[in-house]
Amino acid sequence: MEVKENFCCLTKEAMTRFKDIDPKLDLVKAELEVLEFWDKENIFKKSLDLRSKNDRYIFFEGPPTANGKPGIHHLIARYFKDLWPRFKTMQGFLVERKAGWDTQGLAVEIGVEKELGLKNKNDIEKYGVAKFNEKAKESVWRYKELWEKFTKRSGFWLDLDNPYYSHDPKYIESLWWITKQAWDKKLLYQGHKVLPYCTRCGTALSSHEVAQGYQEVEDNSIYVKFKLKDEKDIYILAWTTTPWTLPGNVALTVGEKIKYAKVEFNGEKLILAKDLIEKVLGENIKILEEIKGKDLIGMEYEPLFEGAIPKTTENFDNAFKIYPADFVTTEEGTGIVHTAVMYGEDDYQLGAKFKLPKVHTVSLEGKFLPSVKKWAGKYVKDSKVEAEIVEDLNKKGLLLKEFTHKHDYPFCWRCNSPLLYYAMDSWFIAMSKLQSKLLANNKKINWVPKHLQEGRFGEWLKGIKDWAVSRNRYWGTPLPIWKSEDGDIICIGSFEELKSLAKDAIADDFDPHKPGVDEIILVKEGKEYKRVPDVMDTWFDSGSMPFAQWHYPFENKDKIDKRLAFPADFISEAVDQTRGWFYTLLAISTLLDKGVPYKNVISLGHILDKNGKKMSKSKGNVVDPWMIFEKYGSDVTRWYLYTVNQPGLPKNFDEDVLKQITRRFVLTLWNTLSFFITYANLDNFTPEDKEPKSKNVLDKWIINRLNQAVTITTESLENYDVILATSAIEELVEDLSNWYIRRSRKRFWKSEDDKDKQQAYQTLYWVLKNISLLLAPFMPMFAESIYGLLKSDNNPESVHLADWPKANKLDNILLKDMDRVRKIVEKGHNLREEAKVKVRQPLNEMKVVGKSLDDGLSVLIKDELNIKKIKFEAKIDVLDTKITPKLEMEGLAREVVRAVQALRKNSGLEVSDRIKLYYTSADNLISKTLKEYADYIKNEVLATEIIDSKSEASEEIKANNKMLNIGLKKDE
Repeated sequence: MEVKENFCCLTKEAMTRFKDIDPKLDLVKAELEVLEFWDKENIFKKSLDLRSKNDRYIFFEGPPTANGKPGIHHLIARYFKDLWPRFKTMQGFLVERKAGWDTQGLAVEIGVEKELGLKNKNDIEKYGVAKFNEKAKESVWRYKELWEKFTKRSGFWLDLDNPYYSHDPKYIESLWWITKQAWDKKLLYQGHKVLPYCTRCGTALSSHEVAQGYQEVEDNSIYVKFKLKDEKDIYILAWTTTPWTLPGNVALTVGEKIKYAKVEFNGEKLILAKDLIEKVLGENIKILEEIKGKDLIGMEYEPLFEGAIPKTTENFDNAFKIYPADFVTTEEGTGIVHTAVMYGEDDYQLGAKFKLPKVHTVSLEGKFLPSVKKWAGKYVKDSKVEAEIVEDLNKKGLLLKEFTHKHDYPFCWRCNSPLLYYAMDSWFIAMSKLQSKLLANNKKINWVPKHLQEGRFGEWLKGIKDWAVSRNRYWGTPLPIWKSEDGDIICIGSFEELKSLAKDAIADDFDPHKPGVDEIILVKEGKEYKRVPDVMDTWFDSGSMPFAQWHYPFENKDKIDKRLAFPADFISEAVDQTRGWFYTLLAISTLLDKGVPYKNVISLGHILDKNGKKMSKSKGNVVDPWMIFEKYGSDVTRWYLYTVNQPGLPKNFDEDVLKQITRRFVLTLWNTLSFFITYANLDNFTPEDKEPKSKNVLDKWIINRLNQAVTITTESLENYDVILATSAIEELVEDLSNWYIRRSRKRFWKSEDDKDKQQAYQTLYWVLKNISLLLAPFMPMFAESIYGLLKSDNNPESVHLADWPKANKLDNILLKDMDRVRKIVEKGHNLREEAKVKVRQPLNEMKVVGKSLDDGLSVLIKDELNIKKIKFEAKIDVLDTKITPKLEMEGLAREVVRAVQALRKNSGLEVSDRIKLYYTSADNLISKTLKEYADYIKNEVLATEIIDSKSEASEEIKANNKMLNIGLKKDE
């Protein structure tokens, strides 16, 4: 810390009241010491025990998967999750923070497949499902210790000793119970629908999973000519971005009310929507005939790929005709839609309506079936295959043109493979029947950002689809459905029920996972039932966590029924969870008629690199969180992510900003603390744990500023507004350092009024200690370091065991007047700068527009601007810049003091050391000034003598363009 002035009344013999402080803050070292203190003294547990009988504030931890390493993107959620539990704990609430692990599902399976060198489900089954699942179970703990270390190093308090994990049999039993509730309410059903399907993973995805995996791609789009049957050179023109679906074409669809036209183009006759002729074919196209959409219905055309749809297929006679459809528009394409009923949701519904043939041309592996002879066994999304399909159409004279089309396409959010929309059997929860309840519950939630409630999330609920909950995979919660050969179904809701119906005895500690559970045969009324092979969507696991983490309803019923652990007061995750965890929590809770699962939710923007690009290893722009911890510490990173912008916006991670925060905020506060401790110890100050009642206007003002900051921070946190809360703290620290300390400095070392000095110390102590309390939820380790240096024996041992500060009534008049003072000061500095007169040069007078201020505030203006008088009620603000000989000498004396202070600092003197000051100068004004202002100079620089002589060690300086040689010597 730079000490700009020394204190004449301090003695080295003074007893120290506060712990020694290192002026050069090593924030990383300080954090590690705090973490060690927390661990050794069990502070987290103590914070829970202290509030164990108090009202509860409920928090849910969204479970991470521990088979992958934590990254910088995991850090932001941990910081936001930690803030409010700490804040509410200090307010006196009991905030339990149960950790959790998402240990099932495709993410885990894909990791094991890579480890074992397996490429698909066939490989898994050859390897053995039992061995595969055992490997999966082992893999989920691969990085558990690293995650725990990451969590602790970030300062995120979680109960890591008693976590829930989703593959736990008790957790699974709760999931079975929830599934049974859906069954009993007739919300669980098996259906044949077109679903987004991952050919690599071999399973369908739910709509909310698909919503997380869209990518912008460039695909080949083609205009295809379908030849009308028994007509010469007349073609129906359709458009598609998925050439692989063309072998599965069974119909074309038109809009009954759309106007179509037959046009002549390159010697052929084409039919398309009239409004799209120019866009598709260009200008000056001759229209031969206008046709109403309804008049096209029933026309037959020739199949593009003869035999791809076998003639033996049921309802084949209804194929290759034109049908009406409401989904046809003229916004793009040709106004005529190619329809492959097995590869599109609208297509499938149309097929059901008109009894079109339902036959696959593509296998579950994403390869063409033998009926598509030319490409049988080839992957449909292979660019070469698509190119061959286009070329084949061209050779047949059925391709009008090909172009590149940029659009969003869904990819598997787990393995990044392109999805196919594929008709298949699946088990669904009829969320569409719960839509009104979902919408009503959503209105009760406080969303941050607010626009998500009616926007991204609300619109999702308005278009809600039934939840495809089954997965044709291995490592997951087995779907608790057993079927008999004649189609009867039993849905199991507990292990006890399973055991009561099992043909053979089941051990109490049985593992409910595949493949063992598949071997359990149930018997009811003499009929045998076998389990359907599917497992459940892992999002069902995570959405059920409020209940399953407590093994509800088999244990801990009061946790839910008496609202001791439900609903959550607060949750937070990244924005992609809007249609992930945030949705599934609401879906499960609504299904169970439990109301809203969370009251407040903060949806966080993603972390990008400093240029706004997505981080990826291939780009080399990934930020290592451990490197950040080691260079800057965790708390600076916290403050950055809290303050860089609104929570819901993307965050461009820039190390330079961390440096700025360290310098501008952290070190400013630390230097203020160091200033206080250094001189409070030298002056043997003993603080009181109460707000000071000082008459000094600066003391009264900074106490009011503290209370104002407490009020704003508290209200902002209650409203989940982190930007306003952090801004209030930053502004308080700025005001404390750059106004209160600067204007109060002489009171600490030069005041002849000891009572005034004590009030200054008490005021500064009180503000600093309360800042440590305000900072505690935001920068928990830094706040602990500050608090540890200030706390007395009567205080709690940790800032996180202390109570949140409460604000007293504000003196708004004083706050307003001080704002005016600072604006006047700013104006005065600007006027000095315009006149090129340094602040150290005293001036006579300033005239200020407006009513007068009281003497205490006027003195602040005069001292800050170094002027003798201030007059109010001028028409404009005027600074008298005329420098008299007397003012010039006073300014020169101040320049000498500044130079001596710098020399003291460079000489390594203690702040209380006395000196002898030596000088020589050929300038008469210098000599005269040092004689007339000797007492002032000696008092300022702690000099016992000023000697007109050159010292052994001296340096030449310039003061107001006058040369001066100065030196000093410690006075023994």
